[in-house]
Amino acid sequence: MKTKISSLFVKARESALDVTRRMAVAKVAPTEKHAQLVLFSVGVICLGIGLSGDVFAGGQQAALIGEIEDVRIANAVATLFKFLEGSFGALVMAASGIGAILSAAFGQYKMALSCMVVAVGAFILRSMMNTFFNTQSLTNMDPN
Repeated sequence: MKTKISSLFVKARESALDVTRRMAVAKVAPTEKHAQLVLFSVGVICLGIGLSGDVFAGGQQAALIGEIEDVRIANAVATLFKFLEGSFGALVMAASGIGAILSAAFGQYKMALSCMVVAVGAFILRSMMNTFFNTQSLTNMDPN
């Protein structure tokens, strides 16, 4: 019993010494890996601080009140749906269908399957949106 406990203490002491040695080496003689880690963490912190104000859809004032300005977001989504359901969607469907045929002809069956999924998705986008989401409010908001 005494040996198990003492061996646990020895292992804990060894791991603590190993961690402190690594920290001392990183402080005294930093390597390129340490410098990249420090620069990465500083970059993540700077991005987090810089983007923290843009998190709320309605800006700082609306987030404090509890309101979200969703008219602009709805207009952007309506415009995007208008493009995808119109001629751009037909272009995507035709291009991915041709890409699927060419990929299958050259033996790239995974790529052909991916192109077929895109083609079918572009084809049934309008009915999917009408079935699963409230697109009537989007069409009513769009002034164009």
